[in-house]
Amino acid sequence: MNALAKTDFSPWSLAEAVVSDLVRKGTHVFDGPLDAAACAGLLAEIRATRRFDQGLFLSEADFAAAATCGVEGPRPGCNLLERLDPRLAFVERAPQIVEALWSLLGPDYRILDKRVVCTLPTTAVPEWVKRRLAGGADSLAAYVRPEFRDIDYACGADFHQDLGEAPDAGADVVTLHLHLHPVGESDGPIRLLEGSHRMGGSAAPHDLKRCATGWRYRNPEHGEMYVTERSLTGEAGSAALWHACTLNGGPPAAEQPRVALRYLIARGAAKAAGIDAVNASLAGPASFAGRRD
Repeated sequence: MNALAKTDFSPWSLAEAVVSDLVRKGTHVFDGPLDAAACAGLLAEIRATRRFDQGLFLSEADFAAAATCGVEGPRPGCNLLERLDPRLAFVERAPQIVEALWSLLGPDYRILDKRVVCTLPTTAVPEWVKRRLAGGADSLAAYVRPEFRDIDYACGADFHQDLGEAPDAGADVVTLHLHLHPVGESDGPIRLLEGSHRMGGSAAPHDLKRCATGWRYRNPEHGEMYVTERSLTGEAGSAALWHACTLNGGPPAAEQPRVALRYLIARGAAKAAGIDAVNASLAGPASFAGRRD
């Protein structure tokens, strides 16, 4: 998909802030929310398609009998947002979103992927699935009934990079995340390790140790650094961007599922864009093969 036409707004103040934030922190959190009424309408349509409880999942017997190796979540032809696409203009045409993406990725930036993402509370996950997840998997797609795989589900996620999700685009990629309802600390918010992008691309699991001021992040080839954790809490319509090398993860939701939108957006053909300055700040590689050792 191609970028939408740039609309009228203040020319460069936001653009400069976005590029500066991505260089320094690997993240940018937008000051004001998007249309809360549009968020509520979209959320109502999403919730009307299913119950976010253990009914999402295969039985253990059906899982054992099914060919679930390599099963994916949302993909072309199996993505709830394909049906709800007319409702997404409030995101994709929002002036602050267009300005930020334009400044980072050039005027012909490309939306590589967009999906509904849901962080479930542990009570919504069957016990037999929890036992299997003890091995470290983050995605629940293989355990979910086929008709419900048009949403991406998790029950908490280890810190990871989004870099491996668009290997052909290298580090010229950002993630856009949007809350569809208010999110507090008990709702399993995304947690970003600000500044972690500067270590460059590396496979999970990452060498992290919690300390008094945040986290110590170590890469044997590129040294170590101390980074700050930021929780993406906020009201409906709250939005944030982060670089493909920024570590992100989060806990399960405590009681109610957290439902949000996630976009993966890449540079177009622009010869110069703000992402160049961001990638120039990386001490490590701007790509890597694979996602997890």
